[in-house]
Amino acid sequence: MESMHSWPGEITVGEPDLTVELCGVRLRNPLVLAAGILGTGAELLARVAESGAGMVTTKSCGPAPREGHPNPTVLDWGHGLINAVGLANPGVDQEVKTIARAKDLLSPLEVPLVASIFAGTVEGFAEVAQKVDEAQPDFIELNISCPNLAAEMGRPFACDTGDAARVTASVRQVTTRPIIVKLSPNVTDIASVARSVEHAGADAIAAINTLGPGMIIDVHAGRPILANKVGGVSGPAIRPIAVRCVYDIYQAVEIPIIGTGGVSDGRDALEMIMAGATAVGVGSAVRYRGAEVFGAILEEMRALMTSVGYGSLVELRGIAQV
Repeated sequence: MESMHSWPGEITVGEPDLTVELCGVRLRNPLVLAAGILGTGAELLARVAESGAGMVTTKSCGPAPREGHPNPTVLDWGHGLINAVGLANPGVDQEVKTIARAKDLLSPLEVPLVASIFAGTVEGFAEVAQKVDEAQPDFIELNISCPNLAAEMGRPFACDTGDAARVTASVRQVTTRPIIVKLSPNVTDIASVARSVEHAGADAIAAINTLGPGMIIDVHAGRPILANKVGGVSGPAIRPIAVRCVYDIYQAVEIPIIGTGGVSDGRDALEMIMAGATAVGVGSAVRYRGAEVFGAILEEMRALMTSVGYGSLVELRGIAQV
């Protein structure tokens, strides 16, 4: 008799194996809650895990509290989202408490936790990482690629191979935890940036962050809708770009990739894996469909894999590489 699911993502006898290993950490399935979506509290992170995510990521935190940009900050423009939240967060000292609480809630579910961090300087990244390390997250993600803070923090570190490597190396010096570096699509050669952070000590790459910045104008008011005027573009419209970036990075590095950008269903997730991703980030789809989207995507992945005769994700990873 087949076993019953105790949560979305658990293997049932005879079904495709959706488990993956990321930097030596076992994930019950490849779906990862992307940073910035439902990652503001420990209970929310646990809820996402209970809904089926294989790993969850906190909202990015920085050295000090930030209010972020004034409203409106997020807009559904019909083909995805555009946002300029501005990395609002309570600061690393408070975030450490949230991470520790989340770890307690996630431990019985066996769902790993990624702590996402940002800073305005290379030294700042190291300082935040060192504090976050005390809360013992399973991974630390370096958000070096937010596209809507140029006016405050200058060009994102992800836009320059040297800057990206320096941030990665500085964090590598203060933690032994696996480091994920989140890259930007707003570069001419994302593979080169990926190689630079790999050589500097990154253990995995998340690709991609939001595209842009972009702008949506209210034609009745004749003004940009977002209070910040511009914001990062995400959702279904950017998925082909994200898939291409994963494809290029896979050819350039040996470390695993978390493919993120516009994933809304099982087909999208398998496309990322075929391009070379080990895990798949889900962000905007959670805003559209709620945390239950993880269970739905997993069921769609199983059905598609069964229909074409694949028994595990290992068989699919990178098969589109030609």
